[in-house]
Amino acid sequence: MKIGVIGLGYVGLPLARLFATKYNTVGFDINKLRVAELQQGIDVTLEVDKETLSSVITSIPLPQNASNGLFCTTSVKELEGCDFYIITVPTPVDKNNRPVLTPLIKASEVVGSVLKKGDIVVYESTVYPGATEEDCIPVLEKVSGLKYNQDFFAGYSPERINPGDKKHTVDKILKVTSGSTPEIGVKVDEIYKSVISAGTHLAPTIKVAEAAKVIENSQRDINIAFVNELSKIFNLMGIDTSDVLKAASTKWNFLPFKPGLVGGHCIGVDPYYLAQKAQEFGYHPEIILAGRRMNDSMGSYVAAQVTKLMIQNDLKVKNAQVLVLGITFKENCPDVRNTKVVDVVKELKDYGMQVDVCDPLADPSEVYREYKIQSEKEISKKKYHAIVLAVAHQELLDLDLNSFLQKNGVVYDVKGVLDKGIVSGKL
Repeated sequence: MKIGVIGLGYVGLPLARLFATKYNTVGFDINKLRVAELQQGIDVTLEVDKETLSSVITSIPLPQNASNGLFCTTSVKELEGCDFYIITVPTPVDKNNRPVLTPLIKASEVVGSVLKKGDIVVYESTVYPGATEEDCIPVLEKVSGLKYNQDFFAGYSPERINPGDKKHTVDKILKVTSGSTPEIGVKVDEIYKSVISAGTHLAPTIKVAEAAKVIENSQRDINIAFVNELSKIFNLMGIDTSDVLKAASTKWNFLPFKPGLVGGHCIGVDPYYLAQKAQEFGYHPEIILAGRRMNDSMGSYVAAQVTKLMIQNDLKVKNAQVLVLGITFKENCPDVRNTKVVDVVKELKDYGMQVDVCDPLADPSEVYREYKIQSEKEISKKKYHAIVLAVAHQELLDLDLNSFLQKNGVVYDVKGVLDKGIVSGKL
């Protein structure tokens, strides 16, 4: 068997690396710089370390009968000869929070151009129920000239990668699988089972697998929205939210979610895919969208709380020097996609403050390209009127924040991880 993985980002690369330990694997991506780095054993996403990647990577195409190994390329021609394709491209939303399937359609066109009889195409990108068969399969049919479930087959196995998590790696997370026919479902399941040590769950249909994925993140989004609302309520009452959650967590069935900024390419996006499809069926999802509104409001809430604390400390707001620590969407990860920290930065600037952003993991050029925000990997030596810990990177937790703080300066802890003695306010 020869496997082709289309999309070598946070999801595709760890998966391609894993399959390459047992199968002849081709990794395809349109980003030439990304592929060049991978061929040198460098993964800037930090998901796969150099030693692990170098153990499977090859600089030249593997022969058809090769037993295992990973060749990364930008050439569609190198995908010829694969018989099991896995598509792992982003599925974002636009500025109006409507699903954008363009990367998925383009990837389907790529696979369609090399598809042959008997091949299986599996999608891992998060979508609404029905997207695989209603939006992607017609593209494969049109480009290849082949007939679905006669000449070629499909499957859906939702990605469950947790960026930055070195404990729950792709092989240690149970995988949901599905196929376009019962027989293909079993085959897809067996192929994934051969590399996923945590095991698999074969869903009865592709739509069930799609729906399972989109509700996983929607559920987390709603739960975090609930504790974000609790945080707003308890702050008004002068009660420490983390103390409340700690006490409530002593009950065996309490879910220990924490308040925070909900961004990233999954939790902050996936609920909109489900909402969009629900509305097409004439149903307006109230709870899902209410949760999204709450979580999308947290950036401006944090900025307002910081401003209040400064005023209470007799600090002048206009032209105040503020340091925001962390710009990625989560800790110990360089991913800045859909990060909600930018909402905090924008709001603070709207109050007239001078904002510096420091993140030791984020690529400053990527941050500027995506958000037009200047970020640095090291903190400026000047003193600040306010410091906002937005992301709990380990490097940031080791800092002595007092050394960067002006007299009467405030520290706001978005993550609730700093020592209470230094914190002026937190979620």
